[in-house]
Amino acid sequence: MKLVTIALSAIFLGMAANVMAIEEAQYSVLLKDEALEIREYAPSIVAEVVVNGEFEKASNVAFRKLFKYISGRNSSRSKIAMTAPVSQESQSEKIAMTAPVGQRATGQGWVVSFMMPASYTMDTIPIPQDTSVALRELPAYRAAAIRYSGTWSEKRYQSHLLLLRNWIEENSLEPAGQPVWARYNAPFTPWFMRRNEILMPIS
Repeated sequence: MKLVTIALSAIFLGMAANVMAIEEAQYSVLLKDEALEIREYAPSIVAEVVVNGEFEKASNVAFRKLFKYISGRNSSRSKIAMTAPVSQESQSEKIAMTAPVGQRATGQGWVVSFMMPASYTMDTIPIPQDTSVALRELPAYRAAAIRYSGTWSEKRYQSHLLLLRNWIEENSLEPAGQPVWARYNAPFTPWFMRRNEILMPIS
């Protein structure tokens, strides 16, 4: 099965009464060519879930598990200030929403992941109460990226992935991993205002 990574972000942003900033993956731009870039990404921590099922259904199932984890279903190592509404999970810590969320294929299903805020380390990140949620540390990496707007269809993804692969080949770059499909907007965002990206790790 072809390995594809999807990133989703800000799905629940519209549930908030006020607009809130969402932390994104930290990177620096090394080269820019219109909609294409070469980026250097900083190390990060992800929380991930392995699920079976089809591409989109697996993403929905895992997203719910991961959102519950960052919303408080975790064991906190520090005292947390009172928030509203009050939750009965008094020993839990709410973790800020970040971007991206990733999904990649495995032999048995999909691995879906949330990037954790940069303020955490593997020693300080709250431990998930759901044992199906695992924490993993990602090293720094370099990636070629293409940015585009529009719908979240697989057809648009494949067409822009082809453009990215051609650009990588034309610039004599060497792929060093599988593509990442990054989505940075809530579902209610008009298609022409959406920020979509595909990232390809390179040597």
